Parts: sequence; structure tokens; C-alpha cells
Amino acid sequence: MLIKKPDDIKSSEITGESLYLNRRKFLQAAGLAGSVAATGLLYRALNPSGQTGAVAPAEGVANQTAGSTANTPLAGYKTPEGEAANKFEDITTYNNFYEFDTSKGGVAPRAKNFVTRPWTVTVDGLVNKPKTFDLDELAKLASAEDRVYRHRCVEAWSMVIPWLGFPLAKLLEAVEPQGNAKYVKFITLYDPKRMPGQRDDVLQWPYQEGLRLDEAMHPLTLLATGLYGKALPPQNGAPLRLVVPWKYGFKGIKSIVQIILMADQPRTAWNIAAPDEYGFYSNVNPQVDHPRWSQATERRIGEWNRRQTTLFNGYGEQVAQMYAGLDLQKNF
Repeated sequence: MLIKKPDDIKSSEITGESLYLNRRKFLQAAGLAGSVAATGLLYRALNPSGQTGAVAPAEGVANQTAGSTANTPLAGYKTPEGEAANKFEDITTYNNFYEFDTSKGGVAPRAKNFVTRPWTVTVDGLVNKPKTFDLDELAKLASAEDRVYRHRCVEAWSMVIPWLGFPLAKLLEAVEPQGNAKYVKFITLYDPKRMPGQRDDVLQWPYQEGLRLDEAMHPLTLLATGLYGKALPPQNGAPLRLVVPWKYGFKGIKSIVQIILMADQPRTAWNIAAPDEYGFYSNVNPQVDHPRWSQATERRIGEWNRRQTTLFNGYGEQVAQMYAGLDLQKNF
């Protein structure tokens, strides 16, 4: 992935937001009203820690009121290991989303008027029950869950992001994959009038990504509809994006309109653009450097010192078994 401006935004330079939505109002607005209290049972089973704050409490957002101090951290959003989430402002103003702009700071202003309702997602291919879902139908598939995940960009920076969404497996189960389905392909909206970055040929549009079916069905794989308890902002991939926390961030395709189950491995946008630099798997791996930079360490947004990058972004205990016997150097 191109690095246009390696240090173009520092966390300390980002101003805060003055108003956070009430969580209940958000859920109603997003059509996700449901049992958030039942959040993340399987996620917590996969992340036993005994620590508080493993899953973000609703109060962290609900207690924010109009006029609250803009830069006050929203308490409670932490990974099971105790890593605090980055600020909302960091997550929503430092973005890679070339459909709008190739600079990280340019995405949010160019995407601010992006309309995401009505919106549909078609799921077809090797399934018994192909269907086109609108957002309200997607919201009924599963209860919304808070998932606080580490996000590792292939550009060697990272964040901690409190996503809101539901397991991709719930959607795939609804369409009943056929026995010969081995891969899942994802496609972003193609509409240069609404996504002005698609007028440039920086990538082959529409953006497309792929996973093996077992990766897609893994309980950690999420379809995110929000973050920080709020509806997903356009610059972060509204209304629906993929989150696979053990892979580099560009695997998290945004503004999804189609999902296709296939027998063969699909091509992916960055692999088409630079096959020697971006593999199909793109699992976070500090021992496999990008041809142009090291992946051994990372810069956590908001921190001065670099961190050591961990295999599978620290989720090896949950996902490593899927790659047993696979040459991770060759299948990068």
C-alpha cells in the first residue's frame, strides 16, 4: 500500500468532538435495536482474561452528554489485554479509503456527505439461498456486539478500535453455503459520482477482497456497522465493512455491496495492483517484511515509541490453527 504522507497527522494535533450520541438513540437510528446487553458472549469465550472492560460497556458512551469535554476519553473501551482504544477523533480522521482520497486526512472531508441509506448487500454464488439484504434485514440477523480489536495497517502503524457489529458467520449461515464453496469474495460499491476517488486509476475498481471460507466463518471475523457505539462514519466504511483483526487493515473492505461464495481463490484489489507486495492472506507477520519496509515493529497512533509487532496481531491463540502446515513466508 502506498504511503503518501508517513507523518501527516499526529494524534496530539487532532481536535476532539464535542458531542457523542446517546447509545440507545444510535441503535435506533442505525436500525440495530436489539440485545446489546448480550454482547460478545463468544468473543469473550475466545478472549478469556478475567479483566474488566474486555467488552466495552454501554455506559462509556451513554454517559456522554451534550457539551461534554471533547477530549475526555470514553472509559471502558479496552482490549482483553488492557490496551485502551484510540480516541474517536484518531480513528475517524486518519483513514485509508482511496475511493474518496489517497491522503489519510483527506478522506473524512470528501466522504462527509456520502449517503448510505437505502443500501443493499447481495450475497450469492455457491449458496442455497441467495438473497439481497437491506440494512434492516441485516440488523435482524444477530444482536449488535462491541468488539475492541487491535488494528494493524500494512504501513506499520496501528490503533485499537472499538467496533460495533455482528459476526460475518451469521450472514453466511443465513444463505447456506454449498459444499464446494471454499472462498468468499467481497465487493465495494462502484459509483464514481459518490466516491470521487474512483475517477482515478490508482486501483482497479471496484475494490475487492477475499477470505477463505473458514476465515470468514471464524468467530472473530466481524461485519462492522459502527464504532465507539455510534453509527459507522462514511470515512470508516459505512454502512458496512469487514473487520478481520489478525490481518492487515486493507483486508477490511469498506462499503460492501456484494458477497460471493466461490470455489476458487478470488483476486484482490491490492494483489492485482502489486502481487509481490500484497498477498492474498495478508496475515500480520513480523517475520515477513514488506518489500519496501520492515513489519517487525509498528507505530501505535498516539504513542511516541514503536511497539513490537506480534504474529497474527496477537490473535494467534485463536486463529493459528487455521494455518497449520501452511508456509507463511510463501503464503504471505
